[in-house]
Parts: sequence; structure tokens; C-alpha cells
Amino acid sequence: MAKETIETLIAELVHEEDWRRMRATAACLSGGPKAVQGLIHALQAGSPSLKIEAAAMLARIKDPHAGVALVRLLHDQDAGVRKAGAQALEQMAGVLEPDAATALVQDLHELKDEEVRTLVTALLGIIPNAIDPLCGLLRHPDREARVTAAALLEHLMEPVSADALVDAMGDPDLSEIAVRTLKKLGAIRDRIDAAMNSLRDVEGSVEREEARMATVIDLLGVGRPAVQILIEYLDDEDWVVREAAADLLGKIGDARAVLPLMERLKKDKDTGVKEYALKSLGLIGDARPVELYVEAIPIRPLRVFAMEALAKIKDVEVLRPHVQLFERLKTDRDGLVAYNSGLIVDKLNALAEAQAAHAQEAETGG
Repeated sequence: MAKETIETLIAELVHEEDWRRMRATAACLSGGPKAVQGLIHALQAGSPSLKIEAAAMLARIKDPHAGVALVRLLHDQDAGVRKAGAQALEQMAGVLEPDAATALVQDLHELKDEEVRTLVTALLGIIPNAIDPLCGLLRHPDREARVTAAALLEHLMEPVSADALVDAMGDPDLSEIAVRTLKKLGAIRDRIDAAMNSLRDVEGSVEREEARMATVIDLLGVGRPAVQILIEYLDDEDWVVREAAADLLGKIGDARAVLPLMERLKKDKDTGVKEYALKSLGLIGDARPVELYVEAIPIRPLRVFAMEALAKIKDVEVLRPHVQLFERLKTDRDGLVAYNSGLIVDKLNALAEAQAAHAQEAETGG
């Protein structure tokens, strides 16, 4: 019997028989770039139900090349498809390529449907690389486009937009909103700088820890507009400032912090900073630091946090290359290490059993 193509298997994501859907899912997850291209084609030409399943599958795979195709789903006539596209883009916010953000910004300018505009605005607020195309839109020939971009930049309050807003002050249509936004951005920068300077001045280990906790509580309400500034403070000379910045970035949970926090975990000489970087990466839940987590397990002050972060990873299959390590750690003397290792092994075993059962059903059904 001829082997079925990936396109045929993708079509079975909506098959009425369970085993065919399971087989299609397994094929998509293991199919690499060819599967991604097939899923993108399904977004363009499939039935509404297939588009919904293809969008969900692309969100699981998290291939950045799917971004623009998912953006196009926001124009679909079917409300369920539009919702599926928005959910997939939200789940992939941290890995999307700039062309997806550019497509969203273009949509924001051109769309007239208020429901879709609301979706796009919300997505632009969580996609890290949306700021550059929004800043570019400030120079658009169309007044409405420029005003829309300026209003959204005021809403997002991202420090990296400051230079573009300074330039926009020369535009009579944008000057008022640009000045207002720059004042707010300046106030955010001043507040964070003042808090970190005060923290830096505290002496005594106990007093510094208390001050660090107070600083985190004080600045947490700033939210996403603080992210870029806090990333800068990860390079501060003072360890307690770096700890506070790392702690805040995890609690804010913005994907832009993943790579800078990984850098701290790899290179920082202070164990406390490494600890907060590790905790924060676990809170964000990104799978990219898996190898760093594994490398941290032998480091006694970090091992519990590393195991907790590993156990929180949703795509458990990425942990399979380390299954023998987790098997050994199931009997670790540290109860939390043993417990989380057991959770991971149980998840991997359950997934392997399910895949074997599906394969057997597929063979029987075929």
C-alpha cells in the first residue's frame, strides 16, 4: 500500500474516526517543514473546520513561518476560524517573525470591521516585534493610518518607540499624542530608575533582600512597558538590581525576556541572579531554555527550580532526549526533584503509549 502524503494526512485532522485524527496529529508533529507548509496550505484552501484544526496544530508546532498565513485567517468569513487564528497568534507571540507583525499593522490600517480591529489591536499588544512596523506607520501618507499607529503606541507604552515619537512631534496631526506619550514614557523610566537607584544604595544582606522584594512589588504594576528597561537592568553591576530585574521579568511574563534571562542563567557569576533567572524562565513557560535547565540540575541551589521549570513545559516531547536522566532522578534524595522527575517520566510514558496505540490502530484500520 502506497504511503499517504502529508497533505492527505492533514486532511484527516477533521476525520470522524479517532485513530485517523490521531495519526494525522502525529504526522504533523513529526513532519517538519513539509508538514508546516501543508498546514499553511490548509489555512488557505481548507474547510472552516480544517482551518481551525490546522491553526491549532501550527500553534503547537510553533513554526514562525506560519505567522502571515495565520494573520490572514482574521479576515475569514467564519467567526470560529477568526477566533482560531487569533488564538494561534497569541500562543506564538514570542516566536513570530517580523513579517507577521507587519501584516497585522497593515491590517490595523486597512480593516473596517470593528470586531477584527479589536482582535488585531489585542494581538499587537502581545507580539514583541510589533513596535517597529507601528513606528513605521507613523510616516504613512494617510492621516488615519498615522493617527491609528500613534494611538496604539500610546496604549502599548513601549520605550523603544521613543525616537519615532520624537520625530512624530513635527507632524501636526500627531504632535499632541506624541508629546503625551513621551511624557508617560519618561515618567516610567524615571520611576524605574529611581527604584533601582534606591535599591542599589541599601546596605546589609537582609536589608537588601527586603528592599528587593519591596521594589518588585512597587514596580510590578508597571507591567509590559517596563520590560525593555528591566532587560537593560539585567546587565547592572549590582547583583541585587539584577535579581530584582530578573524577578520582575518573570512575574510580568513577557516573551521578550526569554533570551536575556537565558543569557543571565548562562553567564551571571552570582548564584542568586541565576536562581531568579531560572525561576522567571519557568514562569514564562518557554521551551527554548530546556538544555539550560538540564545543565542546571547538578548545581545544588538551582536543581529544584530547574526541575520545576522542566515539569511546567507543555510540549513534553521535547524532554524525551533526557528521559534516562529523569528516570535516575526519580529516586533522588530531594523530594521535589524526585517528584517532578516522576511527573515528567509519567507524561513521556503516557505519550509513548498513546502513540503506540494510535500506530497500531492506524495499521489495523489501514
